[in-house]
Amino acid sequence: MPRAEREQQMMAVAEEVFAERGYVATSVDDIAERCGVSKPMIYEYFGSKEGLLVACIRQARTELAKATTESVIGAQSAEDALRRGLVAFFEFTDTHRRAWSLMLRSEAAVAGPAAAAEIEALRQEQVEIDVALFRSFLPDAPEVELEASAHVVVGACERLSLWYVSRDDVTAEQAADHIMRALWTGMQSLVRD
Repeated sequence: MPRAEREQQMMAVAEEVFAERGYVATSVDDIAERCGVSKPMIYEYFGSKEGLLVACIRQARTELAKATTESVIGAQSAEDALRRGLVAFFEFTDTHRRAWSLMLRSEAAVAGPAAAAEIEALRQEQVEIDVALFRSFLPDAPEVELEASAHVVVGACERLSLWYVSRDDVTAEQAADHIMRALWTGMQSLVRD
């Protein structure tokens, strides 16, 4: 198997095992056995168990950034763009339920500073995406308002996503509607101003 394919396989299995057992309770042996590879091979590819977790988070971060940025193409208003981005975010968390839940629980922070830094980089990247999006629709809004709004959206999405991924009776659109009701009222003032 080519290295890139093997790496993807190991990350997919690691994500699954981390989500099933938790990061702390998972050993590299568990992942290696399920992948059908040796433990040294995992260390060769990722350096450590935390390195493997960081690789999983980094891949999710890349996929999330792509999903949220592509979702707003063709949006006609700030409200439309925000809603599209929110739906894409919750659809992403839905298709990555176990990994997303694992990343945001405090256990991921226990993994080590590299994993915690990667999770914070994921948050910051989403803030930057939101600021750029808001700026494109609200060019006259003060930068401080755009930044504050982006942080609020990212924080609200993160917290609501933990609730959302634990349920099967809420759709991505319904989760987005919950946030729109809570946040759009305040953001509308930026459009009027």
